Amino acid sequence: MKLRIKGSSIRYRLTQSDVETAKEGYLEDQVNFAGAPLIYALQITEGQELTCSYIDNKITLNVPRTAIESFADTDVVGYDNQDGAVYLLIEKDFTCLDEVDEDQSDNYPNPLAKK
Repeated sequence: MKLRIKGSSIRYRLTQSDVETAKEGYLEDQVNFAGAPLIYALQITEGQELTCSYIDNKITLNVPRTAIESFADTDVVGYDNQDGAVYLLIEKDFTCLDEVDEDQSDNYPNPLAKK
């Protein structure tokens, strides 16, 4: 799972195995800044919209179960919502079209590669 924060927006990019793990209800990762962790998590809910919370250095994106379950079986690229002042987005992590030095074997096939 990748995290991108820009201004008042938070975006999670999910690989295929991230989606499979998230279907079980919860997915978490973290980055350490000078010994203090910033945890970012995805929690499955029965709600209808993306929401988020930030408690004890942990960003939790609450994602409707239907959204995660549809990722593997449809061409849907992502889901978004505005939660207060924060714009939220979860999306599939596609393989890059140009050369990069990271393992992309678990990424979703890029639909633009077919063109």
